[in-house]
Amino acid sequence: MAKRSSNFGAGVSEEDKKKVSKEGFNKALKIFRFTLPYKGTFAVGFIFLILSQITSMAIPLLMGQMVGAIVSPKNTSTANPAEMLGGGNMAVQKLQNLFKSSQDFTLNEVTAIFVVLLILQAAFSFLRVYTFTRVSEKSMRDLRKELYTKIITLPITFFEKSRVGELMSRITSDVTQLQDVLSITLAELFRQVFTLVGGVILISLLSSKLTLFMLSTFPFLVVAAIVFGRFIRKNSKKVQDELAKTNIIVEETLQSVNVVKAFTNERLEVNRYSMSIQSVVDYALKAATFRGGFISFIILVLFGGVVGVVWYGGNLVLSGELAFKDLFTFIIYTGFIGGSVGGLGDMYAQIQRTIGASERILEIIDEKSEVDVSRKLDFKKAEGNVSFENVGFSYPSRSDMVVLKDISLDIKAGEKIAIVGHSGAGKSTIVQLLMKLYPLNKGKILIDGKNIESQDVTELRSNIAIVPQEVMLFGGSIYENIAYGKPNATEREVFEAAQKANALEFIESFPDKFQTIVGERGVKLSGGQRQRVAIARAILKDPSILILDEATSALDSESEKLVQDALDELMKNRTTIIIAHRLATIRNVDTIYVLKDGEIAETGTHEQLILQAENRPEGGIYANLVKLQFDNVNLLVE
Repeated sequence: MAKRSSNFGAGVSEEDKKKVSKEGFNKALKIFRFTLPYKGTFAVGFIFLILSQITSMAIPLLMGQMVGAIVSPKNTSTANPAEMLGGGNMAVQKLQNLFKSSQDFTLNEVTAIFVVLLILQAAFSFLRVYTFTRVSEKSMRDLRKELYTKIITLPITFFEKSRVGELMSRITSDVTQLQDVLSITLAELFRQVFTLVGGVILISLLSSKLTLFMLSTFPFLVVAAIVFGRFIRKNSKKVQDELAKTNIIVEETLQSVNVVKAFTNERLEVNRYSMSIQSVVDYALKAATFRGGFISFIILVLFGGVVGVVWYGGNLVLSGELAFKDLFTFIIYTGFIGGSVGGLGDMYAQIQRTIGASERILEIIDEKSEVDVSRKLDFKKAEGNVSFENVGFSYPSRSDMVVLKDISLDIKAGEKIAIVGHSGAGKSTIVQLLMKLYPLNKGKILIDGKNIESQDVTELRSNIAIVPQEVMLFGGSIYENIAYGKPNATEREVFEAAQKANALEFIESFPDKFQTIVGERGVKLSGGQRQRVAIARAILKDPSILILDEATSALDSESEKLVQDALDELMKNRTTIIIAHRLATIRNVDTIYVLKDGEIAETGTHEQLILQAENRPEGGIYANLVKLQFDNVNLLVE
């Protein structure tokens, strides 16, 4: 399973919260650089947003005029709505005088204006939604592409400290969070602010006394927003973090489902997932409690304010200081303003979640890549000479434990060498350093006399192919998995690679032949079949340097012979480094290096190492390994 430690999603201390919030807000603004290529579309959407909101804000005015036309009609014009739609300058003049209480409209005139207004609002709203969605979809496409590109080009050390489930959460839920902000939250935030500010200005024009009375409730709303907002933000972040943990559990268990089933731990994993998802529910309910309390408080204050406004405004109407239709318009605007204030709480919580998502995404984007996918590769095929000169190494996560000590070896182009030793001696580490998966602590590695430290990592690895013990296949077809070694290969080249790898026979036995789906990680193929697909992939790549990492150690005798024959074909005219577990497979290599405690303890051919051991009382390391393996084989035969 993946390692269970991570730097992502770490908690924030209370004393750092203010600082982090400020930095987080600045980071969130950086995310909006992805919208810059679409700033023209965004500006158009913003214009439609303004027009949509202006038409919305005109509705209470028209409703007030409609009430005025019903309560106290001033003329008996029989013009119908259809006629008013083409009323020309008369209709325009009346629209300009909407704010003047002395202006009177007939019911038909107001209805006609209403029809026009609703058509305009529907059109503006549609165009607003469409343009903002275009911006959000395209900018999030670019963000997802950059985020995935960054992840896939990061060094192996990054993946050792990160969990796959967390990375999946970053590229899915966190990006979706940002997408919601671009397509919905920004528009809604502007709408609420526009409604709040515009509404206050408009009701001030209607009655300054009533406006001051209504605004007296605002201090209570501001205090509530500050108090409740802090708790909402805190619990919303916990929900996001716990949700990421549930994704990690699913990712890990599905990746290692064979282990789960082998140890019959389905109940354990179900309980683990249930506890994690319950934590999500608990934090979400806490957040909902504060949010619900905030909204309930706002509703109480707002409706209390509305009652007060009706009472005070009613007295102004009775005293003749305010027209009834203006009071009616004022009350509707008060509802608009109250709704906008109530919505600002949710907007604030949404923006806080966005800041958290931005921070986590930018943590990844700010990491240093080891591969520049935009750079054109000037590939040069290597001859295959490999030299290790006094190489010393400790893994970054275990810097106090020295894995390799002054390793020096020299491999000529086309030679075949084997590296043997007990588990933990450093065999696989040598290969990982050759592939530049980790930086050296000491010494240098040369390929054709050139230090790999100064070599482009893509060019370096393009000259190396590896056939591991545990083959990882993608879930597509056999053809796709073989062609992965050379994506631009022809069908003929793929066919020949499969033939050389002794894979053609079993591939042709399937009904779908090369188009057979291998399943997740190649589960539909046997171990020997997977190995031969991996060998065909390596043959197609045509590397200068070949690495065989215990490629036959997990196979039965029949599969091993087929795979070994394929490997013999693959090793022709290539520099080959074999990490050997079964020593019988390396008798014919040019040189065997025996590792012990991170040092080369013995060097020579199979015969030389056996002969050297005969002259030592304690025997040799290699000879003892051979004796141990063959004694076990004889014991099994007996």
